[in-house]
Amino acid sequence: MLFGKHFRKYYLKYALFFLIGVFVLIVVDWFQLEIPKIIGDIIDTLYQTQVDETMILEGIKRIAVLAAIIAFGRFLWRYTIFGASRRIEYQLQNVMFRHSTNLSQSFYANEKVGGLMTYFINDLQAIRMAFGPGLLMLVDGLFLGGFAVYRMANLNGRLTIIAAIPMLMLTALMVFIRKSMSAKFKLRQKAFENLSDFTQENFSGITVVKAFVREMKEYMLFRQRNDELYAKHMGFVKYMVFVNIFISIALNVVILTIIVYGSTLVIYREQTGLTAGELTEYISYFFTLIWPTMALSRFIQIQSQAKASAERIDVFLNHEIEIKDSKDLDDVKDLKGSIQVKNLTFQYPDGDSPVLKDVSFEINQGEMVGILGRTGSGKSSLVDLFLRIYNLNENQVFLDGHDIMKLPIHTVRDTIGYVPQDNFLFSETIYSNIGFAYNDVDTTKIEEAARLSDVYDNIMEFKEKFSTILGERGVTVSGGQKQRISIARALAKNPEILILDDSVSAVDTKTEEAIISNLHRVREGRTTIFIAHRISTVKRMDKIILLDDGKVVAVGSHKQLLKTCVLYQDMVRRQQLENLVQGGDIDERL
Repeated sequence: MLFGKHFRKYYLKYALFFLIGVFVLIVVDWFQLEIPKIIGDIIDTLYQTQVDETMILEGIKRIAVLAAIIAFGRFLWRYTIFGASRRIEYQLQNVMFRHSTNLSQSFYANEKVGGLMTYFINDLQAIRMAFGPGLLMLVDGLFLGGFAVYRMANLNGRLTIIAAIPMLMLTALMVFIRKSMSAKFKLRQKAFENLSDFTQENFSGITVVKAFVREMKEYMLFRQRNDELYAKHMGFVKYMVFVNIFISIALNVVILTIIVYGSTLVIYREQTGLTAGELTEYISYFFTLIWPTMALSRFIQIQSQAKASAERIDVFLNHEIEIKDSKDLDDVKDLKGSIQVKNLTFQYPDGDSPVLKDVSFEINQGEMVGILGRTGSGKSSLVDLFLRIYNLNENQVFLDGHDIMKLPIHTVRDTIGYVPQDNFLFSETIYSNIGFAYNDVDTTKIEEAARLSDVYDNIMEFKEKFSTILGERGVTVSGGQKQRISIARALAKNPEILILDDSVSAVDTKTEEAIISNLHRVREGRTTIFIAHRISTVKRMDKIILLDDGKVVAVGSHKQLLKTCVLYQDMVRRQQLENLVQGGDIDERL
């Protein structure tokens, strides 16, 4: 049984289901053992000088009634016990998924998707088996087995002792090997997790695999991990098969002993008092006893697997939710969009040194601001802090004058529309991807957002238009189309603060100009932040914040920085030369 803090509550929650199911199961077990007694009486009647047909017919009727009761009882305990186990599995899935959405970025930086999926598939299945079939096998093993032994002892105590000794030895053996089975199951689960991780990564990066002609090499690596899983799985299965074979041999030896010894007792029934009907009844009880013995054996296997899975799920559910609301929250319902950063220094939880160092600047409501810097200068890290992806010290980042650490996380993120660097798209329709922020959104808003991001014409070229299903992670559209659909998704939300993290890098200059012009028109009075590498992206912004090595180097308009900032001047010259080398013209406006 599972009594960890994440599992024991379900015994209380579904106590009525379990109590009814166990009670009905025990009643069925008792009635089930009435049938061998009736059959034994019928056999003894046949051995009498004058056969009592009335008694035989009465016995058949009783068997029919018992069969009907047993059938209904089996339906009822399946509905209650197995039904409760399915409900527990369903609720645990919800709890685990909800917990996974609240875990921080640092958790996902150290965990792989394939490994997490193992929790939701194999491990949850093992937990369900413990609550459902596991409970059934425990109750059946104890009560049906106990009832059978009791009736066997009443028929012939000496024969029962002969049968009971090896059965008790088998039960003790099962308890002894339980820990070893649990360890083997853990190794199998770890191998399955490794294979899932590798497979998921290869499917996600199949384009890269093909581009570098790595198909055969990846196949060999997959085969290596698959061989490891096969070896671990076969080791576990062989162990179980060996145990089951040993149990079967032992049971058959006991059955043979009972038949030989019991037959002798029947032959000398005048001295022993054991009739042929009673021996038949006794053998039926023993055959009934085989299932409880096997059930207890199987229960130990299920319990061993469930215990290993429960430990893995416990580790997952016990992982601390690091990003959460503070106890002392400011009472703020709506944010307008002003941002102030004061002496911000930030280091990743697993980092060795700060990625942002004493950063200070201010963004007023309604401004269109560019954040510029070379790769690794801390631009995306800064945006992550605006979104409260990581914790930071108090009084460093303010939204509308409120410390971001004292604002509800939901309020902060609901205020911001974000276009990430990877432009992640879901395997849904284009309509669903653009309207992702809402459960239901007007088609007109979806189409308008697509026009503003300059992707409407491309969408209309598709056969299904906005109903086109995108492949996994948006693989069925080009990089530029992915970026523009991501921008449309953020625009459809119409947030007070819009952040675009290098979101026009995959489009040409003409499309970039069109998108920025549209944003200038529709974002008036709302804050917009562009993170970029290209000068052309930020040159028309109200303000440019230049970062280098985690520090603010300069703040000002394009013209101001051209006059005052050496680093900005150098970036402009380099991009002009790059454009010239690629066959373009030098942009005189830079």
